[in-house]
Amino acid sequence: MSHTPARAEFIPLNIAVLTVSDTRTLETDTSGQALVDRLEAAGHKLGAREIVIDDVYQMRAVASKWIADPEIHVVISTGGTGFAGRDSTPEAMAPLFDKTIEGFGEYFRQVSAGQIGTSTIQSRALGGLANGTVLFCLPGSTGACRTGWDDVIAEQLDHRHKPCNFVSMILKHRQEQA
Repeated sequence: MSHTPARAEFIPLNIAVLTVSDTRTLETDTSGQALVDRLEAAGHKLGAREIVIDDVYQMRAVASKWIADPEIHVVISTGGTGFAGRDSTPEAMAPLFDKTIEGFGEYFRQVSAGQIGTSTIQSRALGGLANGTVLFCLPGSTGACRTGWDDVIAEQLDHRHKPCNFVSMILKHRQEQA
């Protein structure tokens, strides 16, 4: 159920997409592309896009660059949130957070349970805030990216969604930094 009034004007955000993968390229990155397609269809702008291998320091380097960039409002990563040997997105991203968005991972898993059952417990999806930038870390499957955007993220990046969303916090932080 959406709580979006029809008459309010949409505020587009600049969103960066980070794909964590040892094998994907821009041509084969269906998860990252699903996020790009959805954010652009919603009226947001793709601020940046990169693919990095599942390496804690490479992920942190890219995310830190975007967190420091006043033109990037949101970072969404896909991949590396499971329990396989090289899955290290939570370990890479969590130390960058000023605040953790506990409800993001909890709600994502709740929504996912209806689609993949108990397999959702193997998702370590997480979210946080860093320097006024919102970060969401999703699993690497295209279905998980669709679910994450459609059922959780889209409303939280629309200032018309009530009773609360992240847009006013992002814009207020940017104004304070200017």
